[in-house]
Amino acid sequence: MSAAVKLRHVVADPTALEQARAHFADLERWMLSPATLVLTLDAVEREQEKRGREAQRLLLQAHMNQRGPGDVGPAIEVLEGKGRQKHARRHGERRWHRRRVLTIFGGLVLHRLAYHADEAASVHPLDEQAQIPARTFSYEVQRRLTVGMIQGPYHEALERVHEWTGLTVSKKSAEDILRDVARDFDAFYEGRNRGLPPPSATGTILVAGVDCKGVPMVHPKEDLRVLSRGKNERDNKKRMATVAAVFTQEPRVRTPEDVVESLFRKRPSLVPKDPEAPRWPGPEHKRVWASLLKDKDEVFAEVAHELYQRDPKRKKILAVLTDGERALQLRTTRVLKWCVPILDLMHGLERLWTCAHCFHPKWSVEAEEWVKERVLAILRGKVSQVVQGIRGSATIRGLSPTKHATIKTATAYLLKNKKRMKYDEYLRLGLPIASGSVEGACKNIVNDRMERSGMRWALYTPDATSEPMLRMRAIYLSGDFDDYWQFHLRRERDRLYPLGRWRVTEE
Repeated sequence: MSAAVKLRHVVADPTALEQARAHFADLERWMLSPATLVLTLDAVEREQEKRGREAQRLLLQAHMNQRGPGDVGPAIEVLEGKGRQKHARRHGERRWHRRRVLTIFGGLVLHRLAYHADEAASVHPLDEQAQIPARTFSYEVQRRLTVGMIQGPYHEALERVHEWTGLTVSKKSAEDILRDVARDFDAFYEGRNRGLPPPSATGTILVAGVDCKGVPMVHPKEDLRVLSRGKNERDNKKRMATVAAVFTQEPRVRTPEDVVESLFRKRPSLVPKDPEAPRWPGPEHKRVWASLLKDKDEVFAEVAHELYQRDPKRKKILAVLTDGERALQLRTTRVLKWCVPILDLMHGLERLWTCAHCFHPKWSVEAEEWVKERVLAILRGKVSQVVQGIRGSATIRGLSPTKHATIKTATAYLLKNKKRMKYDEYLRLGLPIASGSVEGACKNIVNDRMERSGMRWALYTPDATSEPMLRMRAIYLSGDFDDYWQFHLRRERDRLYPLGRWRVTEE
């Protein structure tokens, strides 16, 4: 029997397994020793974790040793071209290659066979069998690190991974991993129904919301929007990210009085709620996402695609909530012609507060009662009457020219959006009238992670992570992270180890 054939029957080195058993025996002795029995529980936990991690690393090393070196035969043939049938390349020379892999238990050393040919990449069957990533860090390490990075600052994620695994990961490696992980975002949502139930099994109302949110940038481009700040504060240049949200819901019929009560409730009601009363289930299967690189037209196209996936026959009522930005409203009516466009009530409420502070002291009881009276009228469909009344009161009271101008601007906003403020009809149909979902997306995706103190983000540099961060935050907050991770691993497998790439041949 040739040396090459003998390699296929090599018995795994038992050293690692013996070491694992010895390490576990040491751990058992330590756990039951008199010195340990007097320690506090938390001290025992910490030391047990550290000692146990090494035993598990050795056991995992023994497992990989038991798999063998990946010997599939004396030679293989690499197939290229369409159908993997053209330009066959013989890999007849076999070499030992050593590789290090960092896992959640520590580092492993893999000794595997490489099938080598001149002017061609080596083939490692063991890597393909075990689906070993291209990077040194195992996929489980990458997953935990990714979750940590999208939840909080990089240094906290790196510290957490070190605490959990004992591994030290550089910030650059972490950023590289984040960019790699986010690369399949578009493909994941492109042709996938995301495991959603059929349209007949979801709410009769389909809701979409689009908004913009500034992200603080470093070395901004000329097209960045400069957002003014308060007095004595430095200017902060931001690039506007377009944020979107889509979900379904059952109708939520309310009265204008119900809405006013919820808006101005200062403390929980003293009247206990009826436990038998049916509760509104809330949004269903909500997806949120944001982008700095894509313009508004591209994001609206993605919104339209998501809406089609959820309601291909357009049987649901489509409600689209936006603020008063003209660009968003125009795209809504152009791209989603069959929708019910709704102005977010909160933006109209802001204008009422602006007017109230022209008549009464800021945040006074009188100002609050003034706003409550007029928002109730607006919810009853009386936008024009409210505007006329405010302007008339400003004239009768002889307000200063500055306050007159403030009231004129605020009330003009209400009149301009009157067609999108038919709240009496929306409430009867059970439609949403406030874009809490997209406002929440702005806060959760952007504010909570990307607008922390001192944070600045790059966009056009090779090592930029702003767009990957937005993508992974969106996936995580949409509840799709686990599904996306499995999709990403399948795509990685196809990129690294495509099926039919090689076959065993005779020497």
